Amino acid sequence: MLLPPLPPSAKDVAKFLISLVDEDAGDSISNLKLQKLLYYCQGFHLAAFSKPLFYEAIKKWAHGPVVPAVWQEYRQYGSSPIPPVKDFDYEQFSEQSRELLDDVFSVYGQFSAAKLRNMSHQEPPWVDAEDNGEISHESMRKFFKTLLIEDEAPATQTR
Repeated sequence: MLLPPLPPSAKDVAKFLISLVDEDAGDSISNLKLQKLLYYCQGFHLAAFSKPLFYEAIKKWAHGPVVPAVWQEYRQYGSSPIPPVKDFDYEQFSEQSRELLDDVFSVYGQFSAAKLRNMSHQEPPWVDAEDNGEISHESMRKFFKTLLIEDEAPATQTR
């Protein structure tokens, strides 16, 4: 009997998001921005598919939602841009997960790290979590479900 494939790790999702940055267009991604994009990707994945994109916890930190292991991985860059990812294997993600990540990045990736931090600070999953505590999948699923437009991808969301 074959076991279902494991979901990608939060570090793999982070690399996917970093790979989408168009440096030629002057775009960049800092660790702070990456953390907020991970939160939005996880939230929309939970809302759309009722299962997590990755299993690592997202914590409520002072500057918004954070995946501690990913923060640690890129902390050396501080607020500077994270270098591009080379030779990334997109096939480790299902087609529907790749589409969702592309959609979330196209909508939320255009915002600055500060704007994303401020947005997350207004949203119930972050507001309702305890300081330094885990932001629950259920609170994210419920909130992001309210942002989904029936039968449409996250890219069609309005804020």
